[in-house]
Amino acid sequence: MLRTPKDYNYDKLVDSLSRLDYKIAANDAIQYKVFTNDGFKLIDLASTGTGLFRNDLDVIVETSGEVKMPLLGRFNVGGLTIKEAEKLMEEKYSEFYVKPYVTLKVINKRVIVFPGNTGQAKVINMANNNTTVMEAIATAGGIPEDGKAYKIKLIRNNTDPSLKPFVYLMDLSRIEGVTLANSKVQANDIIYVEPRYRPFRTLATELAPIATLLTTLVILLQFYSIR
Repeated sequence: MLRTPKDYNYDKLVDSLSRLDYKIAANDAIQYKVFTNDGFKLIDLASTGTGLFRNDLDVIVETSGEVKMPLLGRFNVGGLTIKEAEKLMEEKYSEFYVKPYVTLKVINKRVIVFPGNTGQAKVINMANNNTTVMEAIATAGGIPEDGKAYKIKLIRNNTDPSLKPFVYLMDLSRIEGVTLANSKVQANDIIYVEPRYRPFRTLATELAPIATLLTTLVILLQFYSIR
């Protein structure tokens, strides 16, 4: 699964990826708060005169990259970093409020991790917007004995759906690989730790049920022969 040919041309994993902030993507759930006067007073966007008070709201980023928010209507945030989206919202809310101050975070960011052993894939929810590859692997339980620490792939969707995804190769068996492992994960990234192929162990696992069956038959034959 997710194997690549020996002569596969991997995308270049540059140091700038470790400084790349998280970018908002389709289906992200964004929780945001809006304050006036640079944070002095909270704006109650959900007030209906009933005395109810909300200090945050959630919106879902549509497949087009747009969101729909109170007062602002629809506008595009897809591909923006958290800071860029906050600044954009502050500019838009400035038409209605004095010195608006906006904070937002993505609350449903997920990364898929294949840690290197069969049947152990995990979907990890990342609370931190700027989670690194190393943190995602650690959250999934680390690299098992059967995983190749020197062959870890970071698979990332291309912004152009018609193009193949980016595939970056990391070597975490050496201390130098820590720099690469500090790369920030994006929404729906796949981290694949290539498993070690152990033919004898695999053969033994596959033959175990047959050996158990034969042993049972021998015991039964001995039992009936004694009778």
